Amino acid sequence: MDYEAWKNIISPYSYAVEELKIKFKNIRKEYLDKGEHSPIEFVMGRTKQISSIMAKMKRLDAEKLEDIEDIAGIRIMCQFVEDIYLIKDIIKQREDMRVILEKDYIKNVKDSGYRSYHLIIMYPVHTIEGQIEVMCEIQIRTLAMNFWATIEHSLKYKYDHYIPEELAKRLKRSADAAFSLDQEMGVIREEIIKAQELFTEKENAISDVYSRIYKLREFGDNERYFQYRSILNQRAALNDIKGLIDLKYELDKILKTKKLKTLTTED
Repeated sequence: MDYEAWKNIISPYSYAVEELKIKFKNIRKEYLDKGEHSPIEFVMGRTKQISSIMAKMKRLDAEKLEDIEDIAGIRIMCQFVEDIYLIKDIIKQREDMRVILEKDYIKNVKDSGYRSYHLIIMYPVHTIEGQIEVMCEIQIRTLAMNFWATIEHSLKYKYDHYIPEELAKRLKRSADAAFSLDQEMGVIREEIIKAQELFTEKENAISDVYSRIYKLREFGDNERYFQYRSILNQRAALNDIKGLIDLKYELDKILKTKKLKTLTTED
């Protein structure tokens, strides 16, 4: 089979990856827009290179492209182990993708120490020649699991999938250490989420207030501009969220009065 023929075969997998990346990023955005903790931290995706597909088919003695589960791959990273299972449930409830296989490498850790949750789905892709279903692997893991898996993948590439025994033992110990970190973070999960929500709320409030203070400068009111800049800095340093919100409404009243005066003058 020539290169162009391979490209035509692989194209629907690439379309699936791009569409799925957008859909999972939108799930994250929906949570954040509601002011809630998002179980999705990052989303990545890739389509296997043709050379990698051919090498894997040879290694697995596979005769058909359909025997390769991860031609299209999505990786979802989470902050907490609990988030992994929440995302898994979200995916299984969706009607635009069909789960055909699950592999829980968190409860069933690989001998190497590898941990992750894998879902194999069938995803419909609409092409100019009609709709076809392609297989896609979704890996869901914490940031710590992903760091470890990325290192292991690099070493497997270096040693052609056969990592030396002593190095493999050290990798296994580091995988267990990474999972211990995940477990500790899980214990204080609610405190972390509250802290992150407070930080986001504060940043949003500061941004809202500063945009209004800058409008004072646009109106030429430099005295109030510097006055409210000072008040903003004081309340931000104290993490006074309520004070920042009150400041926003106070500035809204001032700006409304200035706009009315401007309109009256123009008339």
